[in-house]
Amino acid sequence: MLYSVVLYIVNASLFVYLDKVFKENRFSNKRIFIGFVSSFFVSVFVVFVLRVFTNVVIERRSLLEFLANEEASTYIGNGIIAFIILLVFHALHFYKAYQENKVIQQKIIAGTANAKFESLKNQIDPHFLFNSLNVLSSLIEENPDNAQRFTTSLSKIYRYVLEQKDKELVSVEDELSFAKTYMNLLKMRFENSLFYELPTENINPEAKVVPLSLQLLLENTVKHNIVSEQKPLHIRIFIDGDYLAIQNDLQKKEVLQDRQGVGLQNIVNRYGIITDRKVKIEQDEKNFTVRIPILTKQIAVMDISAEYNDEAKAYYRAKKRVEELKGFYGNAISYCCVIPFLVFINLKFSPDFQWFWFSALGWGFGVAMHAFKVFGYSTDWEERKIREILEKENNPKTWK
Repeated sequence: MLYSVVLYIVNASLFVYLDKVFKENRFSNKRIFIGFVSSFFVSVFVVFVLRVFTNVVIERRSLLEFLANEEASTYIGNGIIAFIILLVFHALHFYKAYQENKVIQQKIIAGTANAKFESLKNQIDPHFLFNSLNVLSSLIEENPDNAQRFTTSLSKIYRYVLEQKDKELVSVEDELSFAKTYMNLLKMRFENSLFYELPTENINPEAKVVPLSLQLLLENTVKHNIVSEQKPLHIRIFIDGDYLAIQNDLQKKEVLQDRQGVGLQNIVNRYGIITDRKVKIEQDEKNFTVRIPILTKQIAVMDISAEYNDEAKAYYRAKKRVEELKGFYGNAISYCCVIPFLVFINLKFSPDFQWFWFSALGWGFGVAMHAFKVFGYSTDWEERKIREILEKENNPKTWK
């Protein structure tokens, strides 16, 4: 019990530490190798410390007597046992973690599709369209010239939406140009009740943001705040370091105070998919400010997303097949190298008990199952199980 508990605690602590060190790449060959080797030597050292404890402390033998009678064969046997246990433990641990990672990747794909869907739904708010048409109908009678300019601006907005709807990112310059057109549209609608400011400094042409994020944020400002000649709304768009900030006077409509910002959450979700940088939301007594990250570096698209690209399907399948073959051949080569070594150790130091058969048969069965999976003889139960989990989590019970 003493050996089991202490060895478990020490190795578990080591695994937790290594998972923190290799947080971004827990399944790399380097992580597995370092984890296995360090666990092996730590386990052997812990066995030595426990033997010192039981012999010197509990049985009250002298340390010199203990060291004089200690034999290397004791640690060879312990090392072999630790080797086998760690091999099984690593296999089970990383298999479980690998399955969990596949579920997470599927959730990310589902989240990407859902975020894009929500983005399309919120690109042009129905209330904005309804209000714009109302303004247009009144301008036609009151001011035909303004009505014509209003119609031109409205057409530019729809053209921009159609051009950018399928893009993940657009340049900050294009988004600000669109924001200016959109704000002019709002200005025709609210006249002297609305004022806005745009950046005057030069913008990095490589700077990019999520498309139509400004439209959603600007629409939210007029939707959730009072806009009147008595309380005109001031909107400021400016560059704040590596963020694009949208700030407005805080003068909330009472009936909308408890409503959640669907458009704002949509932007947060889309940024959460493509970058680790967060959207910053700040509110004080006078202002409400949203800062969206400006992205200038190339974004790495997950390999698994290629599955949803018709042109990349063949490449994705070929790459996945090569990775499966590499994994199997690595497993088979390891088996052919390690098992003969274990046979030699067994026959050399303890020929009376041929324990190497346990390792050979157990690992051999695993290699055989791996071969069945790689060469097309296994079922697709893993993928089916992942789909079942996703469907169960993403489809809660509905009203009958």
